[in-house]
Amino acid sequence: MTTNPYTAPAATVADPAAPQGKFIPGGRAVAAGRGWSWFVAAWSLFRKQPGVWIGIFVIIALFGILSTRIEFIGGLAITLLAPVFGAGIVIGSRALDQGDEIRIGHLFAGFRQRFGALIGVGALYLAASMVVVLIALLFAGGSVMALAQGGRGASEWGAVLASIALFLLLMMALSVPVLMAVWFAPALVALHERGPLEAMKESFQACLKNAVPFLVYGVVGLVLAIVASIPFGLGWLLFGPVLIASVYTAYKDIYLEA
Repeated sequence: MTTNPYTAPAATVADPAAPQGKFIPGGRAVAAGRGWSWFVAAWSLFRKQPGVWIGIFVIIALFGILSTRIEFIGGLAITLLAPVFGAGIVIGSRALDQGDEIRIGHLFAGFRQRFGALIGVGALYLAASMVVVLIALLFAGGSVMALAQGGRGASEWGAVLASIALFLLLMMALSVPVLMAVWFAPALVALHERGPLEAMKESFQACLKNAVPFLVYGVVGLVLAIVASIPFGLGWLLFGPVLIASVYTAYKDIYLEA
């Protein structure tokens, strides 16, 4: 059998096969220090193709900036599409981790693969976020709105500012469970064909089991974010890609058994 040397090479652009390792439903608990290791592993992925990673991060950042220019609809678009883009990043990270290449096109893989379920995650995320805001407003919203009216005495201003602090604390506290439910949901939907509710339930369980590693992850991430912001924010061209890649490395550590 002869081969025509002038025939164009056949290149596959399909997504890689199933993830490496045995899948652990609900995830497993890992050591506290793994929170730091997720960044280390993400940095290793970034170093393989830094230019593509930076390009992906810039596209995400531009999308976020442009969306904020469109009142209300822009915020809805960001929330609904976040799991779609998140799934694309996980798919690209998996390809790179398995010896293939990550491409800019991977960012949009969620539009072709399990799009309906990913939008379902976004819709549930949006609904939960609205509930969080409503609860926070219910407990502290009256005094927060009073701040805009003005004409208050010094003692009343103190009460208003205390209510604002309560509102912000409630928002942060109530947002944590929502983020826990969404964190791994795109990966579970795209790579393991979970439904939106099932994926969010498993994501919440995994994050709850690994509260301490995630605490370490959050502290390290905060420090790195501050450092990245010092040189006119240019450090985010390095830290931003590593941060989004760390979602995959954390997923792999918690959900896949070698």
